[in-house]
Amino acid sequence: MANSRSAAPLAVRAGVRAGVRDLAATGRERRRSGKAARKRAQRGSLGHWDEAGRERDALATITAQNAIRVPDLVPIRHGRMALSPWNYYRGAAAVMAGDLASQSHSGLMVQLCGDAHILNFGLWATPERNLLFDLRDFDETLPGPFEWDIKRFAASVVVAARQDRMKRKVAAAAVAAGVQAYCRRMRGYASKPELDIWYDGMHVERLMSYFQPAGRGRISIHIEKHRNRRTSRGAFDRLTTMAQGRPRISAQPPLRVTISDDEQADLVGHLLAGYRLTLQDDRRCLFDRFTEVDTVRQVVGVGSVGMRVYLILLEGRSGADPLFLQAKQAGPSVYEEHLQASRYGNHGERVIGGKRLVQSATDIFVGWGSFHGRDYYLRQFRDMKIIPTTDLIAPVLADFATACGEALARAHARSGDPMAISSYLGNGATFAAAIGQFADAYADQNARDHAQLVRAIAAGEVASLPG
Repeated sequence: MANSRSAAPLAVRAGVRAGVRDLAATGRERRRSGKAARKRAQRGSLGHWDEAGRERDALATITAQNAIRVPDLVPIRHGRMALSPWNYYRGAAAVMAGDLASQSHSGLMVQLCGDAHILNFGLWATPERNLLFDLRDFDETLPGPFEWDIKRFAASVVVAARQDRMKRKVAAAAVAAGVQAYCRRMRGYASKPELDIWYDGMHVERLMSYFQPAGRGRISIHIEKHRNRRTSRGAFDRLTTMAQGRPRISAQPPLRVTISDDEQADLVGHLLAGYRLTLQDDRRCLFDRFTEVDTVRQVVGVGSVGMRVYLILLEGRSGADPLFLQAKQAGPSVYEEHLQASRYGNHGERVIGGKRLVQSATDIFVGWGSFHGRDYYLRQFRDMKIIPTTDLIAPVLADFATACGEALARAHARSGDPMAISSYLGNGATFAAAIGQFADAYADQNARDHAQLVRAIAAGEVASLPG
């Protein structure tokens, strides 16, 4: 349950969408609600972090998550998280959720991404096949206080900068650029019509405008290199071989593991059959023109390792028309024990519902289903998805953070009240300075938590494997 210090009245309860306000509320009333939130959580206080306020040990939080994971894969998760403080941060969303909940919050609710670290922003194809820049990972999405996403993002900038051995002042400048961009964009949304907010999006051309001319070339080359390779056809060329006249996904244990034909038939008859019913009618018609030809179990990410993930190859009627879908197990959001339970009965639906609400455009094949008592969500695999790396963004960190800050503001304005949030933020530097202070302090905390995991592995208390 939420800590008493964060027990400000929540605008969202089970069955109520994030940020919904009385449509009759005047602009003055909406601005007043934002300023009133400063009493619940003073902006300057957002910079404070004290490890003594924690309610649970970080390592205990990490290992508690293993209960719903494949036991054989859990040591790989630990091994990946132990590689660096940055890898640890990516896998420790549950740790930070508890830490955020231990502090006072604004009560200004939005649909949280839930894991808005700097590499969870990227490019992918819209249904019209345009490249769009936005948030891309929603495993932890849930209605919650807007500043929690900002804190997760800001701290990630510092952790990623330290990963590349960047100077402290460079990291601080990047955090400031990203948070100020969020505030600036939110002030703009406060006066925009609702439809203008909803239709706003950051196409690749606009993304490139954030970078100085000297930094555009490297980013542009990276995008052009991956936009055509990261498709179902590109994946088919690299990940499949022919066996007995049938395309098969190449095994690469333990990262890709072949499953039996019987298990595949079971998955098609239950998970895919249920997923099919969640698609819009027109997209269901398209999906029905494909047939499953092979499925493997897959290991992905850092924090997701151990969750059951399937890579599914389907083939269109022409026989030369591959479609890859990824089915990923969805458990409760790490924020649920601190805020409220999801209003959805299926956690895959929770993920897709949040994704549709937050993203400016969403993959045509997103949906959800259940299989052997577990929830899953499905989406296209590598649908022109271009994911940055710390090496790529390091030389342009402040520019990239600026783009991320504006994208995050747009996401929050869709589900929350931009007028109230903007009033809370104000026109001064108080909010940005506080978030910068928090980001630096929490990056220190993350380093200590990573060291704790490394020590536990060295002592034999936590199992670890490379992978």
